[in-house]
Amino acid sequence: MSEDPGSAVVARAVPDPESLRAALDRHGYLADEGLTTALYLALRLPQPLLLEGEPGVGKTEAARALAAVLGSPLIRLQCYDGLDAAEALYEWNYPRQLLSIRLAETRGEALAEADLFTDAFLLRRPVLAALLHPGPAPAVLLIDEIDRADDDFEAFLLEVLAEASVTIPEIGTVRAAVAPIVVLTSNRTRDLHDALRRRCLYHWIDYPEPARLVEIVRRRVPGADRLAADVAAAVRRLRTLDLQKPPGIAESIDWVSALALLGVPTLSAGAAERSLGVLLKHREDHELVAAQGLDWLAGVSDA
Repeated sequence: MSEDPGSAVVARAVPDPESLRAALDRHGYLADEGLTTALYLALRLPQPLLLEGEPGVGKTEAARALAAVLGSPLIRLQCYDGLDAAEALYEWNYPRQLLSIRLAETRGEALAEADLFTDAFLLRRPVLAALLHPGPAPAVLLIDEIDRADDDFEAFLLEVLAEASVTIPEIGTVRAAVAPIVVLTSNRTRDLHDALRRRCLYHWIDYPEPARLVEIVRRRVPGADRLAADVAAAVRRLRTLDLQKPPGIAESIDWVSALALLGVPTLSAGAAERSLGVLLKHREDHELVAAQGLDWLAGVSDA
């Protein structure tokens, strides 16, 4: 069996984990050694990578940054309850087929069935689009929140990813010339089957430590160094509470951006009260913070 031509392209782009880490950094994604290694192995083995972690820790952004490093498209399939193979793979453009039939009738022509089931009428959904990406570098296929899909979809996905091909009854088997790099994410709303886990590399992404969060926020909001440190400390305090939705990286960046826009130089109880809706999105979480005290959140009581 010949080597996938995308493998040579990937090898030149990321010859070792350190070069991948540097490339991710250039594209604005700070990955620790464990995540860098997992992404590197997913690229070079290659093998699907399952990233798990709480919402907002950067799972989706990891796939996005990986695509940027390769100079490839990120093709995203957002999973949800009831997602089926047709929505992930392909559908036929029935209105266009019907229009072609009517146009042929007006010209007195007859269309054979084979004329209606060609690539011109094929609507490529994410999985098929990733399989058909011509390269030279492989596309990055993000199967986002796989835990939201059902068991049947998991089984279907296993078969497609194992073979890097799919059979379309009207056309035949479509096989990837350049197999995609596959990243699956899960928020652990349900347990995934062992069969899927066995096929994947695995990495758990935790909330970043305050120092790393400060570095991430500073890159996204230049000039907000003090605010970034204040917000990172406040977010660390919030995670000690039993919140319905602890703030992630994106919410932390948004909060710093909002505070900077309001002209707030450092976090205070008053500034936190005015802008807390940027960070927390549940009424119960707001009540919990209010009971704890906004001075506590802003670090005023720290001594």
